Amino acid sequence: MKEFFNNYVQSLETYIMFRIKETLAKITPDLIAKGRTPINLSMGAPTAAPPKLVIESLKRALDEKGIHTYSTPKGEVYFREAIAQRMKTRFNVELNPATEIFSLIGSKEGLANFIRVLLNPAVEAKEKEIILVPDPGYASYKEMIKVSGGFAYPVPLTAENNFMPDMEEVWQEFLQKGYNPKKVKALLINYPNNPLGATATKEYLKSVVDFCKKHHILLISDAAYVDMYFKPELKPLSILEIEGAKDIAVEFFSFSKPYAMTGWRLGWICGNSEAVQIFGKLKSTLDSGIFKALQKAGAEILNSAEGEEYIKESNIRFKKNQEIFVRGLREVLGWGDFNVPDATFYLWLPIPPRYKSSVEFTDELMNKSGIVAVPGDAFGDYGKRYFRASIVCTAEELEEAIRRMKQDGFTWEI
Repeated sequence: MKEFFNNYVQSLETYIMFRIKETLAKITPDLIAKGRTPINLSMGAPTAAPPKLVIESLKRALDEKGIHTYSTPKGEVYFREAIAQRMKTRFNVELNPATEIFSLIGSKEGLANFIRVLLNPAVEAKEKEIILVPDPGYASYKEMIKVSGGFAYPVPLTAENNFMPDMEEVWQEFLQKGYNPKKVKALLINYPNNPLGATATKEYLKSVVDFCKKHHILLISDAAYVDMYFKPELKPLSILEIEGAKDIAVEFFSFSKPYAMTGWRLGWICGNSEAVQIFGKLKSTLDSGIFKALQKAGAEILNSAEGEEYIKESNIRFKKNQEIFVRGLREVLGWGDFNVPDATFYLWLPIPPRYKSSVEFTDELMNKSGIVAVPGDAFGDYGKRYFRASIVCTAEELEEAIRRMKQDGFTWEI
């Protein structure tokens, strides 16, 4: 049957998280039998229940007249107006709900379809249009671009450049490698970053806006983790806070991370009105909008005191989890120097030097100790000697993970 499907889809890799989940399902009985019930440090999503307010709001909405009829891909007026209010309150960004906001069935869907709108698919490598993407970066970026017939050019995020690369230096290297600058359609940034947890300063974001304007490149900001931070003075920014950003930028937001609403599939794109409206033309042919009851609940939580308190309490819990795991890695397991981020629930950690690859390390960690982490290779070439640990599980599970790693020989040095 595969001959019926296009080459782009056939070249795709199954998303790393699904591959890990399939493998784990097969070995779980053996792990349980030897006292190593799986501890999941691979989960890139909160495990807590969503705010009670949003659940109660959904229940009430289900009984409203007309709630079960078609919505619109753009999003109901009350949903877009709530988003506009949230953007004003949280970022002091003014948006027109009619022209500068569009609903998404989750930001992942939105990013994938926006990339489809941008790229003219090509088969020959030299003809492929290009999007600059972070490396390490969210594993799906590269595959989204590939399936749209484009090429993802890696922008290195390293400790040496403080995870904020000089884009003019990147551009010069890009040219020296012989790539055609006319093929570049966009730069995609992700702060706070998955998998690094790294944030960006306002000065850096301004330099990125200036870079995109200078080279006439669209700027795409994935802000899925923007409400997950540990220091008020380092509260992550929206790219739209930068003066003139709306001329060149769009930004993607999600309900998944701040409100633990991963299964609800709610998000939005906002920013440059022309880009948002062109994107809307594609959306109008692909879906009929989000279930209106979900939009009602989402609109209510966005600007509520309950929503703000939920985010605050979640961040306090994630920070405590981070402290527990970092202390265990350093004091019990002897891990050396590594970056401890001020945002997200991720830790980006080097693998012990005795391992040949991050895949070898994470495979052994899962099969021997039942501890599930993600190999850094999944996030790009600059992740080859790292792994990502997510600290969304309980404090007790994190302490147990450290105990097992110590007992099973997963110390930094043998």
